[in-house]
Amino acid sequence: MSIYEHFRNEERAFVDQVLDWKQEVTVQYTYKLTDFLDPRQQDILKIIIGKDEEISLSFWGGTSYTERKRAMLYPSYFELSKNDFQVQAFELRYPRKFITLEHRDVLGSLMGLGMKREKFGDILINEEIIQLIVAKEVASFLDLNLQKVGQAKVKIVPISDEDIVPTNEEWTEESTTISSLRLDTLLSGMYNIPRTKSSLYIERGLVKVNWKLIEDGAFQVQEGDYLSVRGFGRSKLMSVAGSTKKGKIRILFGRKK
Repeated sequence: MSIYEHFRNEERAFVDQVLDWKQEVTVQYTYKLTDFLDPRQQDILKIIIGKDEEISLSFWGGTSYTERKRAMLYPSYFELSKNDFQVQAFELRYPRKFITLEHRDVLGSLMGLGMKREKFGDILINEEIIQLIVAKEVASFLDLNLQKVGQAKVKIVPISDEDIVPTNEEWTEESTTISSLRLDTLLSGMYNIPRTKSSLYIERGLVKVNWKLIEDGAFQVQEGDYLSVRGFGRSKLMSVAGSTKKGKIRILFGRKK
């Protein structure tokens, strides 16, 4: 059985990259530090590397609860520390009493500087506190160039991992039955909304699967896929747990708000 059978066609390029990393670490007895990976990419790494006795795999994104993390592939005898992940956290200082900033404002400003998405991790917002986590190799660039977010002038201040604010997001596990694994049908079952409404969200470009925009309601969702609908939060198809006597598909999913 080919390893590619476990993944979508659009994930093959990343799978090839992981296999190259694995080969590099195995042959050269060295370690490989990745850029920030989304949870789906982390899952792929775990599937490919997780059972290898010669290579160890660890993740770090500033805290244990951050979503985007850098991965380290390294020989099993290698002694790893958090400093090896080369992660830097910053806090944004801005006139909080007069201006409200949102996640999309910060993301837009970072992208506007020409930064690649994989070079920074989570953007954390806890009430009026805004923090971001970046790869150390771009920290100096960010320090010099990030002077405005939205309409607000900002100053970024380096902070330690211990000063990173906790997030209020929690995952809940739920189960339901659906008629098929079509994206529009799945969203209808997960969020308890009419299928016509879930189809409309998809057509309007408000739905992503594994961080990629999907505009086809017939798209087939698979176990392990992450889904997000603007205004509804994020979810993950944890498992397909067989069929009912009436032919419905029983699923277990997680929701994050």
